[in-house]
Amino acid sequence: MGGKNKQRTKGNLRPSSSGQAAELLAKERGTVPGFIGFGTSQSDLGYVPAVQGAEEIDSLVDADFRMVLRKLSKRDITTKLKAMQEFGTMCKEREAEVVKGVLPYWPRIYCKISLDHDRRVREATQQSFEQLILKVKKHLAPYLKSIMGYWLIAQCDTYSPAASAAKVAFEKAFPSSKQPEALVFCKDEILNVLQDHLLKETADTLSDPQTVPEEEREAKFFRILTCSLLALKKLLGMLPKKEMHSLEEKLMSLLSQNKFWKYGKHNIPQVRSAFFELASAFCQYLPELVKAEAPRICPTVLLSIDDSDAVVCPALWEAVLYAIATIEDCWGHVNAKKGVLPKLWTVLREGGRGLATVIYPNLLPFISKVPPGVAEPKLEYFRTFFSSIIQGLSSERAIASPSESSAIITAFMECLRFAVLQKIDEEDDQRQIHQMLIYDQLIPLTDAVLKEPRLQNGPLFYQIAETLSSWEAKAELCNDDGTDEVFQKLLSNFWDHLLKMCVLHVDTLDADEKSLFAISGMLEILQNPKSATKPNNRKSLKIRFTDEDESERNTENGKLTEVRNSDSEIQADLQHSSLLRKEPLENVVCSLAELSILYVNEQKSEQHLKFLSALLNSFSSNRVFQVLLEQGNDASSAQAESQNEMKAHHESPSVQFLYMNLITWLKEDWRKDTHFLVDILYSVLNCCNSNDERKIILDDLTKMDLKWIIFLQIIQKACSSTTKLSLVSDWLKGDTLGERLVMLADDLCHLGLKPIAASSESSSSERWTLLSLVLSQHIKNESLIGETFVERIIDKLQAALSKAKDLSEAGNTEPSVSFICDVASSFFSSVKGCLLMPSSEDLLLTIFQLCAQRQDAMHLTDLLVSKLKHTWMSGVNSLVHQLRSMQKQSIFLHKSALWVKNQIQSSSLDVKSLQVLISAVSGLLSKLMEADGQSGYLVGAYVEHVMPNKTEWGKLHESLSSEWMHKPLSEGRLSMNCEPLESRVKLCGTTKLPGHLCTSALLSKMVLLVLENGIVCGNDDAERKKIDNIIAELLYSLQWIEELENPPYLLLEYLHMLEEMHITYEKFSTLSNTTSLQQTIFDRSEEHGRLWSLTMAKVIRAENNVSCEMKQLFKTTEGFLPLTEGRLHTLQCLSPFLTEEEKKELVFHCVAKLMTCTQTELSSTDGAFGCLSILNSCLNDRSIDCDHLLPGILKIIISWKNDNEDSFLFSCNLKETSAQLLGFNIEMIRYLPLLLKYSTAPLADNEWDFIMCSMLAWLETTSENRSLYHIPLVQIFACVSCDLASALSAYFEAAAPETTENLPVNLISEWKEFFSEGIHNLLLPLLVKVTGETKNASEGSFQNSVLTSLGEALTYISKDQLLNHKLPAKFVAGQKTNLPDKLQTLLNTLSPLLLFQARPVQISVYHMLYKLMPELPKFDDEDLKSYGDEEEESALSPPAALMSVLATQELLLENILECIPVGEFAVIQPLSDEFCLVLGYLLTWKLTLAFFKAASSQLRVLYSQYLRRTKSLNKLLYHLFRLMPENPVFSGPTSEVPNKDTKTFFTEELHLDVKGTGFLSSQIPHLACSVYHITLKDLPAMVRLWWNSCEKRVFNVVDKFTSKYVSSVLSSQEISSVQTSTQLFNGMTVKARSAAREVIATYSVDDIFIELIIQLPSNYPLGSITVESGKRVGVAVQQWRNWMLQLSTYLTHQNGSIMEGLSLWKNNVDKRFEGVEDCMICFSVIHGSNYSLPKKACRTCKKKFHSACLYKWFTSSNKSTCPLCRETFF
Repeated sequence: MGGKNKQRTKGNLRPSSSGQAAELLAKERGTVPGFIGFGTSQSDLGYVPAVQGAEEIDSLVDADFRMVLRKLSKRDITTKLKAMQEFGTMCKEREAEVVKGVLPYWPRIYCKISLDHDRRVREATQQSFEQLILKVKKHLAPYLKSIMGYWLIAQCDTYSPAASAAKVAFEKAFPSSKQPEALVFCKDEILNVLQDHLLKETADTLSDPQTVPEEEREAKFFRILTCSLLALKKLLGMLPKKEMHSLEEKLMSLLSQNKFWKYGKHNIPQVRSAFFELASAFCQYLPELVKAEAPRICPTVLLSIDDSDAVVCPALWEAVLYAIATIEDCWGHVNAKKGVLPKLWTVLREGGRGLATVIYPNLLPFISKVPPGVAEPKLEYFRTFFSSIIQGLSSERAIASPSESSAIITAFMECLRFAVLQKIDEEDDQRQIHQMLIYDQLIPLTDAVLKEPRLQNGPLFYQIAETLSSWEAKAELCNDDGTDEVFQKLLSNFWDHLLKMCVLHVDTLDADEKSLFAISGMLEILQNPKSATKPNNRKSLKIRFTDEDESERNTENGKLTEVRNSDSEIQADLQHSSLLRKEPLENVVCSLAELSILYVNEQKSEQHLKFLSALLNSFSSNRVFQVLLEQGNDASSAQAESQNEMKAHHESPSVQFLYMNLITWLKEDWRKDTHFLVDILYSVLNCCNSNDERKIILDDLTKMDLKWIIFLQIIQKACSSTTKLSLVSDWLKGDTLGERLVMLADDLCHLGLKPIAASSESSSSERWTLLSLVLSQHIKNESLIGETFVERIIDKLQAALSKAKDLSEAGNTEPSVSFICDVASSFFSSVKGCLLMPSSEDLLLTIFQLCAQRQDAMHLTDLLVSKLKHTWMSGVNSLVHQLRSMQKQSIFLHKSALWVKNQIQSSSLDVKSLQVLISAVSGLLSKLMEADGQSGYLVGAYVEHVMPNKTEWGKLHESLSSEWMHKPLSEGRLSMNCEPLESRVKLCGTTKLPGHLCTSALLSKMVLLVLENGIVCGNDDAERKKIDNIIAELLYSLQWIEELENPPYLLLEYLHMLEEMHITYEKFSTLSNTTSLQQTIFDRSEEHGRLWSLTMAKVIRAENNVSCEMKQLFKTTEGFLPLTEGRLHTLQCLSPFLTEEEKKELVFHCVAKLMTCTQTELSSTDGAFGCLSILNSCLNDRSIDCDHLLPGILKIIISWKNDNEDSFLFSCNLKETSAQLLGFNIEMIRYLPLLLKYSTAPLADNEWDFIMCSMLAWLETTSENRSLYHIPLVQIFACVSCDLASALSAYFEAAAPETTENLPVNLISEWKEFFSEGIHNLLLPLLVKVTGETKNASEGSFQNSVLTSLGEALTYISKDQLLNHKLPAKFVAGQKTNLPDKLQTLLNTLSPLLLFQARPVQISVYHMLYKLMPELPKFDDEDLKSYGDEEEESALSPPAALMSVLATQELLLENILECIPVGEFAVIQPLSDEFCLVLGYLLTWKLTLAFFKAASSQLRVLYSQYLRRTKSLNKLLYHLFRLMPENPVFSGPTSEVPNKDTKTFFTEELHLDVKGTGFLSSQIPHLACSVYHITLKDLPAMVRLWWNSCEKRVFNVVDKFTSKYVSSVLSSQEISSVQTSTQLFNGMTVKARSAAREVIATYSVDDIFIELIIQLPSNYPLGSITVESGKRVGVAVQQWRNWMLQLSTYLTHQNGSIMEGLSLWKNNVDKRFEGVEDCMICFSVIHGSNYSLPKKACRTCKKKFHSACLYKWFTSSNKSTCPLCRETFF
């Protein structure tokens, strides 16, 4: 339609729409314009005038219809298509009356639009017409005549959907009986239209030449021509007979026109095809008329016989056959010999030009109609005809297509039989013709087919067999006219020639194997055409639904046996086959066999032997064997003697042939292929008389040393055909074969376990196949060989597999294990009841054991393991099916369960092995669950067998090491007053899992499987108990791992495995109710305590509630008294879950008990120790309100001390002390911090004295007994003593004024002067001694906990206490230092501890040293003056003790991190050795940077010079970019500020606590970020220098990271420090603008005024700071530039803040105004980096320079002259 998006004319706002245009026209004119178009008939060429008289039309035609009809006259295709569809819909939906109004206008529109060029429009037209007909029905009658011609043409449309739509409309209008009447009614009009189209119309009259392109006009014209010809044919076919005459006159005028006949030669194939179809119709319906027109029709049709267009050909041949049948004298109108036949020969010689399937079936009717006159002389005629066909068959196109070649061959044989039957008077002629047909035609054709493999499967041999049958029938009839003799002669002729031809093929050494195969196939077909199935191109497919009954299946099997029985049918058929066939055929076979055996014996020709095998397969008769024997006899006389012996044994020639020839061939080693020899063997067996004879022969063969593949093939062939099976069944069941197979199995299994040569592998695979076949192939539910032999073979396999299990050489067992798998697998899956034999159960057990062990231990490949699994599964499947039907206990299940139990308890499995074992057992259980009805019993029994009994569980518990106790004891979750058994098992470095873990994991998996499948096994309560028991043990295992401080990797792997296999408590609780399980665990906790109590706490936490039975324990005093260890631990673990009321009750019970405690009961579990333990557990998380009781308990403790001080371990040696006393003291010490924390009542003087003095006394004990720290309780005693010291330090440090008022008067001063001093005088030396004795803390984690508590206490030490330490002096030789001795000793003692492999030590040492750092630079300051004016650039080392530690750390760190590229995040595992190393390194730097910050700017220069030389800072920065995460987002607990910004490690403060192990994983990254932050802040110039020297990749990484995360933080800090700075400058003011990142400095002196704007870059401090000028008054431009440059230089090159830079610059300018001259090298008064003034003067020109500048000048210029006057500088 109109282009929617084109440029429009001005003022034309809307796109064109033909529909709207039509509407407008109607509105304006008030009339309907006529439907303008070309007229339907040629009479009114030009336009049709518009209809006038709008009123009448308006009354008749509905407005919507008017609209649509207008659209139909448009030219645009889419408009027409949509309008036509709309018209159809309206016809369907409107009332009949409305639709009738359209009828007067319809014919003209229909006639025009039904011929439209667009096929969619034509189809839509016919569909709409159908709707119109359905609506108006008989009211269409008046308009029929004007429509019918076009309607008929539409029914013959070349676009089939349009044609079928027109036919549907026609059938809707007229029932089939009325259709002829309708056509008769309109016949004249129809003929007029058709004649017009055929004779008058042209392409230009049918379409408007001005608007339609030529191509389109022609296409339409040719289409209408084709349709008109077809419509005329349709009309002839549909008119009644009696109406035909009335047409003749009209048709005569059509046929008389030359134009009509030219359509036969038209260049459009569709037109030609339609023309020939019409010609056939004329012959069919108007024979008289045709005869009259014979001179025209015959040449037109017959001379087109070579038209090779696929469209035309079918119609043409139909017309040819009609013409020669209808018109008697048709051959008189053409020159057959010159015109018709040569064309036919050409077509035949070219193989039908790809249309053989169309042309050749017409040849027989065609030649049967050729009159004798034309076909003279007969001999030549037939020769040409058949030779042409054979020539056509040899064309590549015909050979390539099976359908074409078979059409040609079939036509050839049909015509040949026709030619033979032709009666010919002269006998000689007939004989000649027959001879020519056989010798020159049939035999050459056969020869050609035999040579061409693609034709060998064609129909020729079947056709020949059929032809021979018909000739034989004729030869057997006794006629007077002597036909029988003729046909007998014909047959003997055929057989002679056939033999000669076959001999030609066979009698050559390099005979073509395919041709020989074809000959044997041909002879088989000739012998019995029925037996060989005819080639059929279409496969027959049969669909059967699964729920059909068995009867269907039986018919299937029936078919199978039919095919198998075919051998015997052949024999029967041969009896009936006529003697005329049998004898000559056998003669041919014997001749060919004789030839072949000659070649075999003399030339060892393989293909002749195969040919012989094929012949014998079809013709196994004694006559043939006799011929073969005679031929063999001539071959050698040596065999003759043996032959005589044979004759005595075996009369039959076939058996003689076997012993003389066949066995020799079978024994030949070089032979690869022996199939055909086995076929010959079967032919021999076929000729034997009895089964006994056959068995003797086969047994003989078995005893000979033949290749196994021969027996394999004998058995395979027997399995595929029942006839063959019947020949050998006795032998199969016999002993000879059975024994031989047992030996074979033995050999094979041994061979697999010995190293083998590669060559024998293929042969061994054949032997395995043979074993597999005899074991698995069953016929009629019987095994092929005897049952006893099957059992013996299985035994051998099982023995071999058990050996393979123990062998560890990798390669050798593979093939044999693999083959045994294959054999066993097919045996298990195909033999019913196979597992009833004990031997097969053993085999299954062995395979199960192989599957359940780790493959690398077994040295098996993945493929082999999956094979084993498959075999085992198929075995278990069979077992389950068997157990279903038999109530018999399985040996396999019992043995496998015991084996599994042994495996899991042996503690010899690692995680992978356990995983394999669990999955194997799960697989077994899943299969057992499929045993309907019995599954519960089977599974229950299996679980029962695997489960340990009570004593075994006890042993498994003991196998778990007691290292777990350390964590709960030191955390105070459990209290003990007896030495825990130090288990012999050390966990470090174990590679095998403890038996308890394996057992609990496997049993839990089994239980979960049972629960998932809802299987009930046995008595419910007992079952429930068993399950709870198993899950409780699993939880015990898990709790044990959880309590270990550093579980080895093995255990983490184990946990991961449980997660993956879904062996978890969560899974169990979703499957089952856990109440009884909780009760079980609670009972065990009350009985045993310890780890069971912790397990109970875990379960309570998971379930989130405490059951009533548990609470009963403490409701009454009697409930938990007497206290046992079990009850004590249970209560301790329950306390966090109790409500406040319940806790209070418990506390009251305990206090009551404490008050009544006697001296002897103090340290017993049931006395003070137990009560204090429970009290401490209850108080631990401040949730009860009983402050008033707390001081009372202290009073009780003091009374105990007064009565019996020996129970209190004050300043004593713990060597002899009992564990009970230790436990009692630990609980007392634990109580005191809780008292301080929670008690609100003020304490009395004597109570404070008791607490302070006891604390010091206990600390002394701790300090004196450091050699006993390996004893767990001593170690915990040390920890709690230090914790008490920390608690007191913290209490006094954080004491608020209102608290201090309530304290006794001198307490705080006593604390500061005496107690605090006392603590640190004990602890600081203790730290040094303990760390000195153990080089690293990982030797025993007990060290770690002592060090943690000790370190925590030491962080409270004050600076003065540090400086006044009592440590032994420690100095390092050659150490440069300005520090006093005491300070140097402290540094030398503490700094190396930063390298100590324990985090608590490193952090506490860091905290102590951090307090000292600000004190150190001042000692270097005094020394600075001596550095003043040295020539070279001087450097000064930060504290040497720190630097030597740093050097060590750098070396170690290089090794760890050098392989990681800068910018990639290196994850450091918390608490690993690397972790401690990196932590120490970063802490050392933090100290160094703190030292740096405290130093003055002059010192900083010297220190930074030192760092630059040692490259330490560069190394640090490289390491930082490996240690900082790419996205440093902070996720820890933050100080809650309602701030929207994301928190990063740069914005959040880092807290390094000795005990804070919460966020260990983020500690190193956070620390690294913190160090980077400080470095950028305090050493910006050095970082800038490093950054500029980096390679490009690192440069970008650093820039990007710093800009993104650090710059904003630093800029805002820098700006805010300017804003909050209290530094006052005389004559200079400084302001900052945070939003614009600017600092503005205004400097004024006298009448000079300067304003400087300092702008920070976005990647501050890496990028350079820009200095811009604001206003300036009274300064020269040059001077001004110098000053700006100076400021810029200071800010870029000095390591400090903006304020420091500004003050430096101000000093410089001030000096300038004071009259000090610039140094003429750097043009600055104050030196940029060492801040000195110009002092070195030239003697000649008196100018002064900075010494550092001069040094640089001299070294770079290699001269010692003054920069200004060039005189030598002195």
